[in-house]
Amino acid sequence: MSQETAKPYAGDLSAREAWEALNQSKSAVLVDVRSKAEWAFVGVPVLSPIGKQTLLVEWNDFSTGTVVPDFVGRLNAALAESGAADDAPLYFICRSGNRSRNAAIAATAAGHPTCFNIELGFEGLLDSERHRNTPGSWKAEGLPWEQS
Repeated sequence: MSQETAKPYAGDLSAREAWEALNQSKSAVLVDVRSKAEWAFVGVPVLSPIGKQTLLVEWNDFSTGTVVPDFVGRLNAALAESGAADDAPLYFICRSGNRSRNAAIAATAAGHPTCFNIELGFEGLLDSERHRNTPGSWKAEGLPWEQS
C-alpha cells in the first residue's frame, strides 16, 4: 500500500480562475504578497466590484530582498483584522507567481487548509522586449486594478 504525500499547497490557478473563485466564494481572500513599492508604483488588484478588499502582506522585505521573518504571523494578523474565517480559501498573488507560490506553501504549512497560487501573477513574465504583460496575468486579463 503506497502512502500519499501531502501537497505543499492547493495548486496554481490562472488570474481569471482566481477572480471567478473570489467572486463565487463569500469567504475567499486575495493576498497580494508583493512589496510596498510595487503596490504603490505598479498597482493593486481591486476587489470592490465583488464587495471585497485585497490583503497586502509583503513576502520579501523591499530594502533587503529577503523573506520577511514573520510572514505567517503578519498574514494571520491581516486575516484576523479582515474578519476572514480560519478555513477561508486563500489566493496568493505577486508579480509573476514565484513569491506567491512560496507564500501559498508557507501558509499551507502553517495550517491554512486551502491556499492557491495565481500562476502568472499581477503582471506575468518578461517578454522578449523585457516588458511584463503576459496573457493570463491579472492586468493582461483586464481584471480590476488601480494604481496610486
